[in-house]
Amino acid sequence: MESSFPFGVILAILASLIIVANAVVAMAVLLLIHKNDGVSLCFTLNLAVADTLLGVAISGLVTDQLSSPAQPTQKTLCTLRMAFVTSSAAASVLTVMLIAFDRYLAIKQPLRYFQIMNGLVAGACIAGLWLVSYLIGFLPLGVPIFQQTTYQGPCSFFAVFHPRFVLTLSCVGFFPALLLFVFFYCDMLKIASMHSQQIRKMEHTGAMAGAYRPPRTPSDFKAVCTVAILIGSFTLSWTPFLITGIVQVACQECHLYLVLERYLWLLGVGNSLLNPLIYAYWQKEVRQQLYQMTLEVKKGLSSFLLLLFARDGGPEGSMGSSCHIATISHPELDD
Repeated sequence: MESSFPFGVILAILASLIIVANAVVAMAVLLLIHKNDGVSLCFTLNLAVADTLLGVAISGLVTDQLSSPAQPTQKTLCTLRMAFVTSSAAASVLTVMLIAFDRYLAIKQPLRYFQIMNGLVAGACIAGLWLVSYLIGFLPLGVPIFQQTTYQGPCSFFAVFHPRFVLTLSCVGFFPALLLFVFFYCDMLKIASMHSQQIRKMEHTGAMAGAYRPPRTPSDFKAVCTVAILIGSFTLSWTPFLITGIVQVACQECHLYLVLERYLWLLGVGNSLLNPLIYAYWQKEVRQQLYQMTLEVKKGLSSFLLLLFARDGGPEGSMGSSCHIATISHPELDD
């Protein structure tokens, strides 16, 4: 695949957005962990870190697309770059699986959840996840049939990795993981529906007896919705790339590399931009922390402007009015 300036610009913009969005969400989750010491938040933080590393990894490919074709990246360096990209993408996908399992375990075993998923277990899961991710990413370096026999720049996924690698990832990793996702979701939906029916029966019994009606707790359905959105974004992002890669293996004369690398690979990488947006909007505690961070940034900026005007001898009245901060409540943050 020849280098393309527009593709390089799109890749640079996507990498920048992925890094910024995930870094902001990672900072918010880190502050939440410091406040609440939640184990499940560690998985969310790990997802943001994996997606940030993916953005950093693909940013190294931008120079190949924007540089002259006469100076392509060496094959060894390109292979290492794509191995890091694949490892980061695998870590992101595996973390989504881990989050889905964590939500499933919290609904399936609510009384034993904190005994099972303690800090030591969560740390071991994250460490094992990264070990498996790097084994996946660097697998082509040790298996010659997963490497391309010839290399022509610029650096790209299929410039160094054979479509057989995509076929193996799809059959061994992606589709079994997708089936596991569906199982988690269906079982969680079944449990949440049973809990909802039990709550409605209690409310009906309490209403008939004139007793106190306990408030509904929609946490189960929120967990189900979170898993459903993660599954949907994960599936829609990576399925076209993997299926087309399988078609390329079956049909050597099809030459689908341009579609795979220019469009479908970008769609899969774009999942790392969707993940922080999902948590920034859907998870209440992350949304509230981001709002508090925005207020702190606004206060800091106002203080900086106050000092700047004071040093320049500006009028105090205008400084007071310009630096006034209106703090208003947002009931929608508690939805």
